[in-house]
Amino acid sequence: KRSIPKSSSAYAQAMKAFHKGEYGKASEALKDFLRKHTSEIEFVDRAKIYLAICEGRLKKESIPLKTFDDYYQYGVYRLNQGEYKKALELLERARDNKPKEGKIFYLMALTYCLMEETDQCLENLKRAIQLDKYFKILAQNEENFEVLKKNKKFNLITRMA
Repeated sequence: KRSIPKSSSAYAQAMKAFHKGEYGKASEALKDFLRKHTSEIEFVDRAKIYLAICEGRLKKESIPLKTFDDYYQYGVYRLNQGEYKKALELLERARDNKPKEGKIFYLMALTYCLMEETDQCLENLKRAIQLDKYFKILAQNEENFEVLKKNKKFNLITRMA
């Protein structure tokens, strides 16, 4: 029986930060992992790749954002890149420009769901559906909301009249 090396725990922590979009934290954890676990060849190569991705995502991009659509589109892009915190920042700016735009609340709900922040997800989903009933249908069929299908509050929100 093969034992799990201690390094896999350190690597797992780095990956958890990476998947939450916390690239600074992930980058530091990966650098620390690479310093301490050079003999773990199985993980070292992957860690180097993820470190390069983190560093690329941490570089400042100079895209001028001014309008609702600028913030919305770039928020969608960041969401698709797995950069959830940055996506939320952009979507919040878009929401500030058009506070009655349901698609912003829906995307924020989706982002919070991917970050495993259920309460924030449900709060934003409820607001999206209040603004436009169409989002109720989308939410019921959204693959990313599958983890919430047994949540009573989710079921109440998505079945609101």
